[in-house]
Amino acid sequence: MAYSANLIQKVLGLRNQGKTYGEIRLLLKQSIPKSTLSDWCKKATLPKNYTDRISKLNLNNLNKARLIAHEINKIKREDLLEEIQNTNLPIAALIQNQKIAKIALAMLCLGEASRTRGTFNLGSSDSRIITLFIELLNKCFAFDLKKVRCTVQCRADQDTKMLETYWQNVTKVPKRLFYKTRIDPRTKGKPTKNKNYMGVLRVDYLNTKAQIDLETLAQLLYNQFVKIGPVA
Repeated sequence: MAYSANLIQKVLGLRNQGKTYGEIRLLLKQSIPKSTLSDWCKKATLPKNYTDRISKLNLNNLNKARLIAHEINKIKREDLLEEIQNTNLPIAALIQNQKIAKIALAMLCLGEASRTRGTFNLGSSDSRIITLFIELLNKCFAFDLKKVRCTVQCRADQDTKMLETYWQNVTKVPKRLFYKTRIDPRTKGKPTKNKNYMGVLRVDYLNTKAQIDLETLAQLLYNQFVKIGPVA
């Protein structure tokens, strides 16, 4: 393709100003091949700041590419999370079945609960675990709130009254069923770094039959996998 001498002079003038080949094409609104522009501009004199300018342009382009890549990854992650959530939603709904709920409670107790004579308890700083424990007990047994006892365990610099109110709201267990808050003496003089830490709540359920029931079910569930053996 033949180009006019006037066009070539315009290209040289822009190149002498330090314009990139991409900028020249945009300014002249011409789709001139890069190889052609390079040939025309062999004798062009680039300004002293050209190298610095190109470095900045490259850095800006790299940052733009990173931002675009971040947004693409974000979209992909959101799509993946939505796919996983849609897959798990009908599975989660099965917890409303009492037998499924009892399996979940047995597994929760196997991993988290402790037992003493005539009682078993579960302690956690995660309000979700505490809520699940109480709600599953309520669903799986002839739940008796009078057999529940709660104990807040916290650090020495924490506001015990505030923590007690917080856990009473989480559990819906009345204040009269809360034991006196226990403060860890090892934390005296050591400020709590995590301002969102609400201590640990220990929930005791004074029901030996329920304890034995859940321990037996957990063992039977374990036996099912032992009988099956490892998956190849």
